[in-house]
Amino acid sequence: MKLATLLSLALAGAAFSQTGPHDWPQFLGPNRDGEYTGGGLAETWSKDGPPALWKKAVGEGWSGPAIADGKLILFHRIGDEETIECLDAKTGAKQWSSSYRAEYIDVFKTDAGPRSVPTIVDGRVYTLGANGILGCVELKNGRKVWRFDAAMKFGGDPCLFGRVCSPLMEGGAVYVNLGGKDGAGLVALDRKNGKLLWKATSQGTSYSSPQTATIDGRRYVLLFGTKGLSVLMPRLRRSVYEFSWRSRSHDSANAATPVVVGDQIFISAGYETGAALLRLKQGDLSQVWSGDENLSTHYATAVHRDGHLYGIHGNHDSGRGPELRCIEFNTGKVLWKAPSLAPANVTLVGPWLLILTEKGELIRAKASPDKFAASDRFQLLGSSVRAYPALAQGLFYARDKRRLVCLDLRK
Repeated sequence: MKLATLLSLALAGAAFSQTGPHDWPQFLGPNRDGEYTGGGLAETWSKDGPPALWKKAVGEGWSGPAIADGKLILFHRIGDEETIECLDAKTGAKQWSSSYRAEYIDVFKTDAGPRSVPTIVDGRVYTLGANGILGCVELKNGRKVWRFDAAMKFGGDPCLFGRVCSPLMEGGAVYVNLGGKDGAGLVALDRKNGKLLWKATSQGTSYSSPQTATIDGRRYVLLFGTKGLSVLMPRLRRSVYEFSWRSRSHDSANAATPVVVGDQIFISAGYETGAALLRLKQGDLSQVWSGDENLSTHYATAVHRDGHLYGIHGNHDSGRGPELRCIEFNTGKVLWKAPSLAPANVTLVGPWLLILTEKGELIRAKASPDKFAASDRFQLLGSSVRAYPALAQGLFYARDKRRLVCLDLRK
């Protein structure tokens, strides 16, 4: 089945001004880079893993949770409705829910739920459903602020697995990769009322979520669409750089989010696509290195620490199987490989990697370029774990097809 960083202080300090410093209010965390900086976690686990505080049955979907202000937002499908549900983050107790009729049909008949991680900002929750319903509700009570059918408005091909993009907040706008017609590859909407501010690119719908970057004092939005990377400047309301990068397999789509470090942008995809490191400097977007044998990520975004990338190389449906790798960021040199871990999502926690595999195993290992060494591992969930986990206030949240679990990782 083919699925689908800049450490931006401006994004964390401005767009998420009303969330706590250790919340997880959006896809890939506060800075959208897969890193948790809260600290205060236990240095060792018991043989049975960290204690579970609560568990909850969930509906259909691949959407990971978002957490802010002591509230957890779960986006899933129950029956024929996509449901935004608010839980107490520490107890799992339900506080409210908001639903609307869902029309999405999965062509593979495996899961018809939403794929997109909600975004919480300034007391509001933004979601994008699998069939393109984009909406905003109040965080405190679930009251609808606005909602409209973005797919009907802008058109476009939803790909094999529906709309996957997790909404990005930048300034007063919410950005989504819709792959719409007539130059609506990326659309920017007023986050207060949902009205269109501007649109750009002819990029088709991919499984990647947009990212932000501040390079040489200029603010950019990065879109990794079906054709490759589009670097857009919100101030000019258009794309200013394009870099072609896509698989030779027509049925595949770019899925991982770009990783930005300084003035360099890392992009990667599976199915004979490979990775490329680009540099945006002095008005020029150039290639530093590229290759298909470095770190070809299927759908999970790699994390960066001290000049190294840690991520999953290879497709989960390939005969050889995927493997966790560490590569040098500036050269692409492979430093080590850890096979037989299964597809996984990787979260950076200080000097540690938290690796949640598709088979439901949670592994903790040092983020070291020397070698891979798992310090702790245990079976947390069942199989088919593709939703991104979240880590907020020292509590780790993860879900499979049946349940959502909260683990206490605190000292």
